Amino acid sequence: MSFLSKKNVLVFISVLFLFVGFLFVRKKEIKQVEKEIEFKDTFEFVEEIEEDEQNETMMIDIKGEVKYPGVYEITQGTRVIDIIKEAGDFTSEADQNNINLSQILQDEMVVIVPKKGDEVTVTDFQGGSDGQKIRINQASKEEIETLNGIGPAKAQAIIDYREENGLFQKVEDLLEINGIGEKTLENFKDDIIIP
Repeated sequence: MSFLSKKNVLVFISVLFLFVGFLFVRKKEIKQVEKEIEFKDTFEFVEEIEEDEQNETMMIDIKGEVKYPGVYEITQGTRVIDIIKEAGDFTSEADQNNINLSQILQDEMVVIVPKKGDEVTVTDFQGGSDGQKIRINQASKEEIETLNGIGPAKAQAIIDYREENGLFQKVEDLLEINGIGEKTLENFKDDIIIP
């Protein structure tokens, strides 16, 4: 074999090694990119699940002076003003001063928008001997004061606790409030609703 043909063979072998090396490195890069894509897809899937959990739906019944009363499916954290807008907004007869527009809604709530001039009564919140129970997570100070053993100071303490710590999840949560012990709670626990 002549020197030129040996040189050509060596060049060919060198080029072949470079090509094989290039393919080997490229294959590793492709595998790395595939792993990154798989990780990204998994991460996005977990984010979607977490987002779905945060966006749990609830059913709210809105009645009274709104354009489209009915039952609406909403997400957690929705406020009364949001459900009113979803129901087409207030009618011209709506008494907007007798409804708490900033209140956060809970599943299975009924929102009643009163008519101007109507006496405002919220039977869902009235407690006592007529058999109606108070929804403690939505009740006003005056409504809470109707409970046996609860005066203005304790009613305000319940509202303050609710605003600082979030909605009550179980009856026993009320024991965390200064001034409400087991005996006081026993007096009114059957007159309240906590989801």
